[in-house]
Amino acid sequence: MPMTSSWRAISAATVPIDEDKASKMIHLRKPRQPALLAMLLILLLVPTVQTLAEVEPLDRVVAIVDEDVIVRSELNAESAKVIAALKQRGADLPPQSALDRQVLDRLILNKLQLARASKLGISISEEMLAQTIGDVARKNNLTLTQFREVLQADGINFSSYRESIREQLAIHQLLEREVLKQITVTDEELEAFKARKGSLTGRTDYHLLHILIATPEGASADQLEKARTKAEQLVREMRQGADFSATALTHSDSQQALDGGDLGWRTSGQLPTLFVDKVDKMDKGEISDPIQSPSGYHIIKLVDFKGGERHMIDQTRVRHILITTNEVTSNEDAKTRLGQLRQRIVGGEDFNNLARSNSEDKGSAIKGGELGWVTPGDLVPRFESEMNKLGINQISEPFQTEFGWHIVQVLERRRHDSTEDVIKAEVRGAIRKRKFTEESELYLRRLKDEAYIVIVLDDA
Repeated sequence: MPMTSSWRAISAATVPIDEDKASKMIHLRKPRQPALLAMLLILLLVPTVQTLAEVEPLDRVVAIVDEDVIVRSELNAESAKVIAALKQRGADLPPQSALDRQVLDRLILNKLQLARASKLGISISEEMLAQTIGDVARKNNLTLTQFREVLQADGINFSSYRESIREQLAIHQLLEREVLKQITVTDEELEAFKARKGSLTGRTDYHLLHILIATPEGASADQLEKARTKAEQLVREMRQGADFSATALTHSDSQQALDGGDLGWRTSGQLPTLFVDKVDKMDKGEISDPIQSPSGYHIIKLVDFKGGERHMIDQTRVRHILITTNEVTSNEDAKTRLGQLRQRIVGGEDFNNLARSNSEDKGSAIKGGELGWVTPGDLVPRFESEMNKLGINQISEPFQTEFGWHIVQVLERRRHDSTEDVIKAEVRGAIRKRKFTEESELYLRRLKDEAYIVIVLDDA
């Protein structure tokens, strides 16, 4: 920057502002005027003849932001970047005065955010800065040297680029601390999303076949039992190979019986909620269990669906015993003790009881060492590696992780459909992103409202 933000440098080198320009000063807020700032304005607005004669204009203040300034050279440089980007996209350029005001507003917000970040003690280490720039280079399939050469070819000074990235990281951390960490997404918001969209799996349309075993209004317990028994029998027969459409023609009480129970393609919003809850979790070709409603028992077959992919993961149900090391218990002591516990379990003693009385993982010890169903990535790598070597009910030899020494027993394995969990996480992320955008705008507005800002922008 051609000028520093200190008042001494400004008063010595800033171009004086004549009364015509002074009349164009725009005061956005005037909550306070530090004595030092008032002196500066006097120096700027009442220049001596000697100053006018002797000082050659080098730069000009276009905005005062609290105790900092933005000068014309900063504004011109930033405007040039924006113009270059607009031309690259083939966009029409706005009038220069309009562009300058938009760019100046961005520079003001940057100044305010960086000042706030500094006040909160947010700083970007050289290590983080180097890592970020390295990541940018790698994403562009360039070495750091090649990346610097590309920047230089585009007329971008590498030192200026580094400081720009440093500022972006500081602003990112500021908004994360002041805005993002304050945002929560409630279960009620997820349910409201589900009510609007019909499901959380990403599926949008379904092709279903349907059978209804009707029950009369005010049906007796005997009538309900008879209908349920018939529906369950039909489900068994169709799962064993009986044709669904033929079964519908013969037994269904629905209006689509003559069409083989074919409902055609329906959006999730066109289906009864009790159907959506089922078909969301069904695979193509799957036949549901009987679904009870006031009209009777329904059986549906999912022929096909559009949108949404299933997210299947391998899960393991596991339990363990942990012995930690300290100044009293050495690695060898812990390993030996676990080896003895393992022999007792293999000899017939109950794992659950031994875990309760010996494991130092208090959270799982009260549950007999149970960690429940775990997903790849839930556990530290060494633990997961040892667990994956085991068969069902097999007990590992003692092994060490950063938490201490363990023995592990695998109880079950399953292929689990985690689609809804994945979609919920995506929906939470989308809601959080929307809230972040809204709250960030409010946060930046508050920063501007609380700041002393004077714009001295010559539109002529």
